[in-house]
Order: sequence, then structure tokens, then C-alpha cells
Amino acid sequence: MDMEHLLQRYFGTTDLNQVQVDAIPAATDRMQVDLGLEKDRGKRFALWSLLFMLDAAPALDTVFDDEADREAARNFMDLAAMAGPDEAP
Repeated sequence: MDMEHLLQRYFGTTDLNQVQVDAIPAATDRMQVDLGLEKDRGKRFALWSLLFMLDAAPALDTVFDDEADREAARNFMDLAAMAGPDEAP
């Protein structure tokens, strides 16, 4: 599951600039439900990452049981912070 697939699935486009602002809450609600149901570690991380970029990610300890996954998420957050608001992944 890559980011383009997630964007297409939840927003109907791979370009976030084309997403209507009022569509974001419903999409993030669906992503949060799917995140809670998803068992695959990679897919969970991809969903959480997109939710993070949309400022809707749940706390790490509620999403990731494995410390390595939590550390990967922290690294992602650090990289996003270093990129700045205009360059976030």
C-alpha cells in the first residue's frame, strides 16, 4: 500500500491539492476506522503516516504495539518536522 493508493482510495485523487477541504473529515474518519481494523504492520504504518500528515493521527502507543514501529513513526515525525510545513512528506 503506497501513498498514492491511499490518496486515491480515500480522496478519489492522488493530488491533495485537488481535495475539497470539507471532504477531509469524512476521509480521516474512514482512515481511522480502517487503521483500527488493519492487521498488516506496513499498511497500518502507511495509514498512520497519512493521518499524521492530516493532523489526525492517534497516539503512537495506541496504534503500534511494537517498539520498533513506534520508533519508525517517531523518525517519520522528525523527518516531517525537519521538512517544514511547505515540504512535509
